[in-house]
Amino acid sequence: MAAAQEASNKEAFRQAVGNTLERRLFYIPSFKIYRGVAGLYDYGPPGCAVKSNVLAFWRQHFVLEENMLEVDCPCVTPEIVLKASGHVDKFTDLMVKDEKSGTCYRADHLLKDYCKDKLEKDPNLNAEKAAELRHVLAVLDDLSAEELGAKIKEYGITAPDTKNPLSDPYPFNLMFQTSIGPSGLSPGYMRPETAQGIFVNFKDLYYYNGNKLPFAAAQIGQAFRNEISPRQGLLRVREFTLAEIEHFVDPEDKSHPKFSEVAMLEFLMFPREDQVSGQQARIIAIGEAVSQGIVNNETLGYFIGRVYLFLTLLGIDKDRLRFRQHLANEMAHYAADCWDAEIECSYGWIECVGIADRSAYDLHAHTDKSGVALVAHEKFLEPKEVEKLVIAPVKKELGLAFKGNQRMVVEALEAMGEKEAMEMKATLEEKGQAEFHVCTLDKVVTIMKNMLSISKEKKKEHQRVFTPSVIEPSFGIGRIIYCLYEHSFYTRPSRDGDEQLNVFRFPPLIAPIKCTVFPLVQNEQYEEVARHIARSLTAVGISYKIDITGTSIGKRYARTDELGVPFAITVDSTSSVTVRERDSKQQIRVSVDEVASVIKEVTDGVSTWADVLWRYPTHQS
Repeated sequence: MAAAQEASNKEAFRQAVGNTLERRLFYIPSFKIYRGVAGLYDYGPPGCAVKSNVLAFWRQHFVLEENMLEVDCPCVTPEIVLKASGHVDKFTDLMVKDEKSGTCYRADHLLKDYCKDKLEKDPNLNAEKAAELRHVLAVLDDLSAEELGAKIKEYGITAPDTKNPLSDPYPFNLMFQTSIGPSGLSPGYMRPETAQGIFVNFKDLYYYNGNKLPFAAAQIGQAFRNEISPRQGLLRVREFTLAEIEHFVDPEDKSHPKFSEVAMLEFLMFPREDQVSGQQARIIAIGEAVSQGIVNNETLGYFIGRVYLFLTLLGIDKDRLRFRQHLANEMAHYAADCWDAEIECSYGWIECVGIADRSAYDLHAHTDKSGVALVAHEKFLEPKEVEKLVIAPVKKELGLAFKGNQRMVVEALEAMGEKEAMEMKATLEEKGQAEFHVCTLDKVVTIMKNMLSISKEKKKEHQRVFTPSVIEPSFGIGRIIYCLYEHSFYTRPSRDGDEQLNVFRFPPLIAPIKCTVFPLVQNEQYEEVARHIARSLTAVGISYKIDITGTSIGKRYARTDELGVPFAITVDSTSSVTVRERDSKQQIRVSVDEVASVIKEVTDGVSTWADVLWRYPTHQS
């Protein structure tokens, strides 16, 4: 019963937030007069302003402070690029269809909803069944199409709208396909992420950076995913804004010169071992997490710390923010370590930022497909004698044995590390054949001794040539903004106590409008003072709104509180005005000539409201 009540409270809160956001035009369904399209939303004026402020702060916090190289690449991407990255073959979700109406659903979502609904609302659920459902939720991401289909049949799950039977799950590629040019001979896709544009430009960016590592490239832009059944408002949409960083680093040195600046930060972390053993997230210092090997390296730890600062400065509640490490079954085979910044909202814990050490996978993949070496160089002061591993596949023999799969087998053999290669060499010499797993074929093949030679050669080298590793923080801007809306929303009683008023407690940093200007009464002198103040605010770059409607000052305050405006200037004389702070409702009196500079210093973070409250006389309304 308690779980059901909590779910009901969350739903009521979500409705209150959503209704306010739509009514005040923060966002609305796209193409609303044509009944809308699922998964597409328009940002209205305040929503655009919040988004613009979040992105401006992202640029300041990351691009400027870390001296990153910003790029802007096309949304339309040729098929060959996404073939190399693996998106064409593997960027899929499992889908089921209503066998009568043809309506499509995402299979794992139906199973997840069934399990959650039973756990929250079925009072007759026994402990054994509850444990089983929790286990299903825990391993949901790891279920194959067959296992997912078996569970859907076992639990009798049907189409939510019609209760019709469902098809077996099958993969559906989430990319929007198009063709480039009128001939239709050049296939392409709307990009599902912005990262590939950075990877394919690595060679030029490395040259622009003086052929030096480490360096980071950043990009803000639209991405597109043809979601099977979009839901949860701004959290799962078909077109969205990503802000992504690709930090290129020497794989043999992942230290970071500024790590000490974040090492003492403490926040909720949820390491892999704690998840597996059923424990809760706990407070850990990021310096301790790196030194204990919980986080793989300093550069990854540094970006986790910087992401924490970014989100909390935006206004995300630090007690509802955690960094969860990917489980082994979530990790790509090439990744060294991955963490998600998850924010708790009424929908549960939502992944809003992914911070991953992707090793050298992406640059290797584009090097192999394009034939252009995406590598870095380290020049030696003196030539070094080095022992080089030489893997030489005999392509003729491999072609006879594997035919159309020859290329994938050759690539997998050439990609072996030294330890694996030397173990294979020993096995081939002892037994004449060896078992070898080819990831791209997802099967084990038999390699004969005449198909491959493995040796070590000593060479003098003047430089080291290597493929850099990539640390990638990837930000879902829409998800962050939605969680920010929920974390900032609260209600308080009106002065008369007869109604509850909605308030967004946005920090001045990201508030859509920084202040409002009200003449207390409709009076030409006061209105002229208001226009003078407006010109002063414009001159210092502060967004504002003038309200001369003549309605009561209380109603005007309530309207701006509902937009999250942090300060209200009330013109009640020709020489001085009052400035009201939204959350405390405290007021100070400031001269007309000073008021713009006071608002400027508080919204820019130079001073706090407490600072100016101490400097200026308070005003009792």
